[in-house]
Amino acid sequence: MENDEVAQISKQIQELKEKLSEARRRRAPEPVKDYELQNQDGSSVKLSALFGDKDDLLFVHNMGRGCVYCTMWADGFMSDAQHLEQRAAFVVVSPDEPADQKAFADSRGWKFRMASGAKGSFIRDMGYDHGENGEHDFWPGISAFHKDADGAITRTGNDMFGPGDDYCVPWRMFDLLKDGSNGWEPKYRYNQK
Repeated sequence: MENDEVAQISKQIQELKEKLSEARRRRAPEPVKDYELQNQDGSSVKLSALFGDKDDLLFVHNMGRGCVYCTMWADGFMSDAQHLEQRAAFVVVSPDEPADQKAFADSRGWKFRMASGAKGSFIRDMGYDHGENGEHDFWPGISAFHKDADGAITRTGNDMFGPGDDYCVPWRMFDLLKDGSNGWEPKYRYNQK
């Protein structure tokens, strides 16, 4: 039986999440230009084209093949992508060059749509490159976009990713264990028995 303190805090968190969702929906949308990104074959693709036949787009900002945490999030999105794509277009962007991105995605078995932000200012403009003086400091997260009937694009929401967030199942499950994550960190590969 769950103790009263855990139940009370869980209820407070759920209520705060509902308030946060409402506040996000009230926030004024940010106009966004029709950025040019790259497909995995190196060809150019406009942000507007990534919506496909949807009016909404969920765009995951992944730090690329050099981040084991981002790899774990993307691995998890493999099972969620088909569900997400029933409501909105779903794309993962990384700063990796298209050929490197494709090779890594293929090695992981990722089937969702990916785009490269290696060229241009999209990642920085969206707030996921905090580097200075030409240096990069990429961060993971998500942006939600909407495309109006006239083609105007706005960002309707965004959030950062990090250990313990609601976007990656293992962290939330580890919270239930006696010692939590107990120093666990993701790896690219695990020894299989």
